[in-house]
Amino acid sequence: MYYKGWYHLFYQYNPKGAVWGNIVWAHSVSRDLINWVALKPAIEPSIRADKYGCWSGSATMMADGTPVIMYTGVNRPDVNYQVQNVALPRNGSDPLLREWVKPGHNPVIVPEGGINATQFRDPTTAWRGADGHWRLLVGSLAGQSRGVAYVYRSRDFRRWTRAAQPLHSAPTGMWECPDFYPVTADGRREGVDTSSAVVDAAAAARVKYVLKNSLDLRRYDYYTVGTYDRKAERYVPDDPAGDEHHLRYDYGNFYASKTFYDPAKRRRILWGWANESDTAADDVAKGWAGIQAIPRKVWLDPSGKQLLQWPIEEVERLRGKWPVILKDRVVKPGEHVEVTGLQTAQADVEVSFEVGSLEAAERLDPAMAYDAQRLCSARGADARGGVGPFGLWVLASAGLEEKTAVFFRVFRPAARGGGAGKPVVLMCTDPTKSSRNPNMYQPTFAGFVDTDITNGKISLRSLIDRSVVESFGAGGKACILSRVYPSLAIGKNARLYVFNNGKAEIKVSQLTAWEMKKPVMMNGA
Repeated sequence: MYYKGWYHLFYQYNPKGAVWGNIVWAHSVSRDLINWVALKPAIEPSIRADKYGCWSGSATMMADGTPVIMYTGVNRPDVNYQVQNVALPRNGSDPLLREWVKPGHNPVIVPEGGINATQFRDPTTAWRGADGHWRLLVGSLAGQSRGVAYVYRSRDFRRWTRAAQPLHSAPTGMWECPDFYPVTADGRREGVDTSSAVVDAAAAARVKYVLKNSLDLRRYDYYTVGTYDRKAERYVPDDPAGDEHHLRYDYGNFYASKTFYDPAKRRRILWGWANESDTAADDVAKGWAGIQAIPRKVWLDPSGKQLLQWPIEEVERLRGKWPVILKDRVVKPGEHVEVTGLQTAQADVEVSFEVGSLEAAERLDPAMAYDAQRLCSARGADARGGVGPFGLWVLASAGLEEKTAVFFRVFRPAARGGGAGKPVVLMCTDPTKSSRNPNMYQPTFAGFVDTDITNGKISLRSLIDRSVVESFGAGGKACILSRVYPSLAIGKNARLYVFNNGKAEIKVSQLTAWEMKKPVMMNGA
């Protein structure tokens, strides 16, 4: 959240080690979302309602500008019995909000009426309706497999009443970390405050809503875009199959995400967590585990069908003074070109590709028309194709023993009723050769990019940060974060290449690459 000139990030943290357990709410603050100061934890187990765990939750800005936190507590030693608690700042005049208090009336929401008490967590940011009531969601599981977002109402954040029907549900398994927020539907990139779109009828007519859930079983986040009926307190996805064919913020290692509205720049910002892909022993040795992705600005695509995401503009302050630029470079089939003149272990790379002809594109197998992951795994970066794979090898060693591939591959659409259809674009990250270290988890990640490539043009941006590769395809229509742990391509030994393993030649219209500086990280303030 943003409060009195400071951004506040609260996150699940184990102060006793680089393994899961002893979870508290750590607290860091920043002026610019890039350089952070770590404060002491904001919320720790201290009352009966959270004695055995302070789990996830959300912050809400009240009408008078005072923040309030709702979070999940575990209150029994023998079972993860989950209740919802409230915390308030001890001193609202402190812009750093260094102390939080828990009122004696906690817990304020308990699992009644047949709710599964071990699957009942992660309250959302609340929104205020025209009737003066605040509403929030709590994620849950109904029966064996139905994910549910329950609606609770309150005037005072103390007495909460559950609505007769959930906001929405679907047979996807448990819904963790739900998020529900408005987005402008008129093509603008401005964010919308969670409450304003509900109170202001004129604003309500110009917005769509996003419902995002984290799937406990599949360990990824998916979302739908739809309509919020404020009277019925129900949400309806625009795509009836949206809960089946999942749109995802990120097709890689990205989970338990959360957005907030930034009033300072009138934008909505997305945070996401990426866990480690090395071993627990490695985590203990390095003393930390888990990262937050670079914050992303999110807004609705003009088509209204999906969100667009882009790294916040502040990350560009970490760019070195002079970029390396490659222009109008043709990359022939089977060729790779090294990008030299900068260190690329920490870099920001933007590239625009042009494909001369799509005639060599292979026909998409109908069996894989909805399974980008399977398609990428079956035909990775080294498998010769028609149009692609083409893209970047990042964190590559001099002899290419190690490399992480971020690439596109273009297919003719699967034959359906004789129609031509537009080409299908697959975006992949393939880290299967990213490290020579043993015992690494190196899954390929992939998603289809809803873009028209009939003109042969597509763009890619990759943020490279030693063990993290975050990539944004076609202006943020598809995003993939991957964790990699090279043993050779480290520091000055990391290299960057453009490659083309397709039959059609491609052209790099322009590639611009910057070395990235480290942000300032200060602890114990």
